[in-house]
Amino acid sequence: MLAMLSETFWILVLALVVLFAFFVALGAFSPGEVAGLTAVVVLLAGLWIAHAVWASRHADPHDRAVVRARERRGF
Repeated sequence: MLAMLSETFWILVLALVVLFAFFVALGAFSPGEVAGLTAVVVLLAGLWIAHAVWASRHADPHDRAVVRARERRGF
């Protein structure tokens, strides 16, 4: 359950960063006009990148479904 909540949090962080980029690209506001919000979004983007790098380095390289299927076939 904790792993699911953690992944949900990181997906929401990524969604906020993408939403901010969308509104900036749309021209709804300038990043200079909302400097505090821009700083928070840049911080969130940095945290998400750090999490993604950490997760990719510590992830199991073997897909459990493929290993299970291989064992079931006898390879």
